[in-house]
Amino acid sequence: MVLACQWAAVGSGKAAAAYPERAIRLVVGFPAGGSSDAIARIVQPNVEKQLGQPLVIENRPGAGGAIALGMVAKAPPDGYLIGLGGAAGLGVSLGVQDNITYDAHKDLAPVTGLASVPFILAASNALRGKTLRDIIAMAKQPNKLTVGHGGNGTLMHLTSEMFNQMADTRLELVPYRGMAPVVTDLIGGHMALGIVDPPSAMTAIEGDLITPVAVSSAQRYPRLPNTPTFAEQGLTGFEATGWFGIVAPAGTPGDIVEKINAAFVTALGDPAIAERIRGLGSDPMPMTPAEFSRFIASEVKKWEAVTARAEKK
Repeated sequence: MVLACQWAAVGSGKAAAAYPERAIRLVVGFPAGGSSDAIARIVQPNVEKQLGQPLVIENRPGAGGAIALGMVAKAPPDGYLIGLGGAAGLGVSLGVQDNITYDAHKDLAPVTGLASVPFILAASNALRGKTLRDIIAMAKQPNKLTVGHGGNGTLMHLTSEMFNQMADTRLELVPYRGMAPVVTDLIGGHMALGIVDPPSAMTAIEGDLITPVAVSSAQRYPRLPNTPTFAEQGLTGFEATGWFGIVAPAGTPGDIVEKINAAFVTALGDPAIAERIRGLGSDPMPMTPAEFSRFIASEVKKWEAVTARAEKK
């Protein structure tokens, strides 16, 4: 048995040293054409160059990215099937999604963050108040204001709920199927407010079709330098960003995880690639596997507290 274990270890070491010997599948948990898919395709050529093998992107959208990550969780831990997922699929709002068939903390191995994006509280131009103070005053009255978000269990949903909690407001939260319909209803005056992301909203904002009120990140968003953050407008400690990253099946050898990590981190560090990602309204988010693991854990803890308070209402 000792010899068998020694040979198994040697075999695993040789496999990791030879990796990769064929194409790698990257399963993306979101539709083609979305910001996460676009960023995957931006880094794809550079990652292929680093690894010396094709990186085949396969879109498997649905359940907040959980369908794709379920495939990764059940795949052989050899580094040839990896996944791109966001907060919901990686554990932040699993309590909302009863159909998830894997344990994000036990069945997936974090590889690296890929990109993050702030959210924007945007107002319909038909709304009278255009400052956060105005909106908070109106939203303290019942049945006065609604806010649209990208779907139950998403970070846009949780960000809307956190706003209600921190501002002590009574906004009615309205789920949509994605960001584009929220922006459309804001433009048409059918929704007073929306929690949206830059890729979905910047065209409407720059065209003066909707009004940005506050940015959810810790710092101002460079493309909206005159729009203050929530924290700057009195909600101290308010910070929320959307994010997604790369994971492998749990049990993937550490050497293989490190090789995948190095390829993506190198790609994200390329100035031309970073500029293209920022042009989509996102920021590169390279991390070591350990850093990404700690980041996920901190996000889960933060949003579990928001969810727990919402459930007590």
